[in-house]
Amino acid sequence: MSDFVKRLRDNLCLVIKGKEPEVELLIAAFLGGGNILLTDVPGVGKTTLAKAMAASIAGEFRRAQFTPDLLPADVTGGSIYNPKEGSFDFRPGPVFTNVLLADEINRASPRTQSALLEAMAEGQVSVEGETHKLVQPFWVIATQNPVEQHGTYPLPEAQLDRFAMELSMGYPPAAQEIEILMALTEPSRLTSLQPVTDLEEVVAERTRVQQMHVDPDLCRYIVDLLEATRTDTRLSLGVSPRGGISLYRMAQGHAAVAGRDAVQPDDIKAVAVNTLAHRLSLETKAKYSGVSKRGVVEDLLERVPVPV
Repeated sequence: MSDFVKRLRDNLCLVIKGKEPEVELLIAAFLGGGNILLTDVPGVGKTTLAKAMAASIAGEFRRAQFTPDLLPADVTGGSIYNPKEGSFDFRPGPVFTNVLLADEINRASPRTQSALLEAMAEGQVSVEGETHKLVQPFWVIATQNPVEQHGTYPLPEAQLDRFAMELSMGYPPAAQEIEILMALTEPSRLTSLQPVTDLEEVVAERTRVQQMHVDPDLCRYIVDLLEATRTDTRLSLGVSPRGGISLYRMAQGHAAVAGRDAVQPDDIKAVAVNTLAHRLSLETKAKYSGVSKRGVVEDLLERVPVPV
């Protein structure tokens, strides 16, 4: 594990207790340039995690609370009339930041959800015919509640495909939950969290990770996994080429977290379920037979030959 990754992981774990594996996957996605969808029950630290990441990299944090009445311009920004100049000036929305928390993203209408598509895929937004580049690094953590579906709009496949990984933090272990309660009499660790890097180092580290060597045999392995999802009779929708790119990038990020200079098959297998499962659609019969998308990916990982 590199010094950069260790500093970042240790800092995040000061406020996110008992979740080291999830934090490491999160860092892998961050280094690979992938946005994250956190699907979890309320109150397990999703917002805290996003704020802690922004504080750790000395970056700007902004939060957009997605609600049914939220408009696309509330996310991307829009033009405001300037009476002095007699012109319209662009006022940036919350998407112009380093770490954006799109909170309860599935509560907004599909029209507003789609306002993030260009930003997540291309690092820019187009408003009234003008293109505005986002600051770098730019990273989205979106959250959704899986148990409360009243008043929500399920994310369409195109939106899900923009998220490199879907993660779940889950409840903390009992020992860590006791520690959380015992710390309530002390000042919040989040407010006192200090940066362990800066934006310049983050951009350099991301560039280094995304240039990491991936053997051609491993590229073939990734494509074999993609093709397996496209021909599996349990699925009505397999993984897109964008999903393959995400798997490639997330494997690079995982290799960096593991302290390697090149991607190995274990890196691909370690991130495959979180990278691929949310992109799949089950056939109706499979859905009502108790088959899960994560289970399908795990099965394919067992069946598709690994390069030696």
